[in-house]
Amino acid sequence: MWIVARLGALVLILIAAPAAAAPLSSYGKLPSIEAATVSPSGSLLAVVTSDGVKRTIVVQDLAKGAVLLRGFVGAEKIRNVQWAGDLHLLVTTSKTDTSFVIQDGRREWFFGNVIDVAGKKIRPLMGASKQADLQAILGVPVVRVVGGKPFIFARGVIFSGPRGYVSLFRIDPVTGASRLIEQGGADTINWLVDADGEVMARELYNSGSGEWTLRIRSTSGWRDLASKTAPLDRPYLLGMGRTTTSVLYADRDGEDRWVWKEAPLDGGAVREISPSVDSQATVRARDGRLVGQVSLVGDEPRYVFHEAADAEAWKLVTDAFSGAVLGLQSWSNDRQKIVIYVDSPTDGPAYVLIDMANREVTRIGPEYAGIEARDIAFRTPVRFKASDGLPLSGYLTVPRDRAATRLPLIVFPHGGPEARDTPGFDWWAQGMASRGYAVLQVNYRGSAGLGRPHLEAGYGQWGRKMQTDLSDGVRHLVGQGTVDPKRVCIVGASYGGYAALAGATLDPGVYRCAVAVSGLSDLRRLAESEDPGARRYWKRFMGVTSLNDPALSQISPITHVDKVSIPILMIHGRDDTVVPLEQSEIMADALRKAGKPVELIVQKGEDHWLSRGETRGATLEATMAFVEKHNPPN
Repeated sequence: MWIVARLGALVLILIAAPAAAAPLSSYGKLPSIEAATVSPSGSLLAVVTSDGVKRTIVVQDLAKGAVLLRGFVGAEKIRNVQWAGDLHLLVTTSKTDTSFVIQDGRREWFFGNVIDVAGKKIRPLMGASKQADLQAILGVPVVRVVGGKPFIFARGVIFSGPRGYVSLFRIDPVTGASRLIEQGGADTINWLVDADGEVMARELYNSGSGEWTLRIRSTSGWRDLASKTAPLDRPYLLGMGRTTTSVLYADRDGEDRWVWKEAPLDGGAVREISPSVDSQATVRARDGRLVGQVSLVGDEPRYVFHEAADAEAWKLVTDAFSGAVLGLQSWSNDRQKIVIYVDSPTDGPAYVLIDMANREVTRIGPEYAGIEARDIAFRTPVRFKASDGLPLSGYLTVPRDRAATRLPLIVFPHGGPEARDTPGFDWWAQGMASRGYAVLQVNYRGSAGLGRPHLEAGYGQWGRKMQTDLSDGVRHLVGQGTVDPKRVCIVGASYGGYAALAGATLDPGVYRCAVAVSGLSDLRRLAESEDPGARRYWKRFMGVTSLNDPALSQISPITHVDKVSIPILMIHGRDDTVVPLEQSEIMADALRKAGKPVELIVQKGEDHWLSRGETRGATLEATMAFVEKHNPPN
């Protein structure tokens, strides 16, 4: 049954929810829609769909309503989809591989593929290149229109001796012809291509010395726009500024705040166009110009557009979807067709297509088919103070149809640690809540996007106050009568996986069980395997001065297995290139030797981000089976 309601000047189309509740597998599977993007002319819509395991690309003619393409089904990990003109799709995928080695061995490699929509054919992006030594690319390519034709610009690799150098290539999406534009030097990490396909900036960084340089092209030739020695928190190139003849980069100001700096190529004055880029992203036109920015203010994203027409269009959208968390996904060149991600606190997340000319909204589909309004638990902001008085915030998801009194609790810390939990639908938290648990997600000190003081409060507090911030959150909920202090478990992935292990070893007596996905157990071993730049970053949070610092052992869970008194489940992907599998294997071995209750599940073919549908679903199923066994919800 379709429900049509008029909101403001837009017609909103929704689907009524059925009565049946969703099984756990509905939360753990891949999203039914992972991406949706409209073509430059606004005539075609491309959607990445999934049956929960395999992904399919669907292209629809919006005027005729006809499906032009449905194919390229597979388990490929699709990372980005964008249009290269109206006739070709550029699809970026990734896979874990050891076939290509550039000093750092096993890693997640990105690959580009071009789909000819009319011909229903797919071609590897770098397949025709005679200069590139790898099919792999670095990062997501960009598209520029040169002489009326779209071209793709991608970073590839050229070897000189044993070393690979980042190099820039131009690829014709129609013919597949590839041309080397720039071969990078030892410190080259990025380029910026202008609206005409010419290189307008180069970015260089030496991770050993910390030397960063931004070089721009002007009428008089190349010159250094900015340079800095920054072993940590280096400046970084963002792209074009508000015009196609300006460059935008992020740097610290005199008060140690991140700011966006816009520099004209002609040598004019550098201007600061944002007071802070804490938790911000750019919004760009198809030619690369900055047309807006988005930041997380409090508990909702805030979009600011630099052109009045864009601001007016966005206000119309936000007025129509009041109360929902919105995300701009794609728009046509004339801004008349806009794809929006709409996350309603009551109906869940979905993708919609807005026709601005006709003031119509068409529902593309839900992000998770099979999860309806009645399957979504209530998620509300929570605020409290840590034991040392630091104000903290986060989110509490409470199961439906249960009174918020003495509930069983799962503490679910985010990864990073320099990241944050955000408002909106969280498949993992919702899946746990659907089984009758309250779920607490704390933006502990050291989390990003909550201001510089909050981030810096986490420096040196890894395994210390960053950890007790979590248990302080438990005590806060206990004091309110919301949760039962005797029925609390902790579940986390990546840094959150470390926090789960630390909850069992460094902060005992709070939790009844712990589940660590891709968790860290031996911090010295991790730091030894990292490059100098990453090592400096970890030292900042861990509060150590060297790899021999005894504090590394003090905050490593593997050193404290004797304190474990609760069952622990560890889950780790064999293809994890961020946290090595051995971090879980050595912890499991140490726990077994100490006679402690432990289970280890090694997932074949899974990476750090649970990108595969089968193993992602299996992770949620195994987590909840373990928690329900050791901390029953009733």
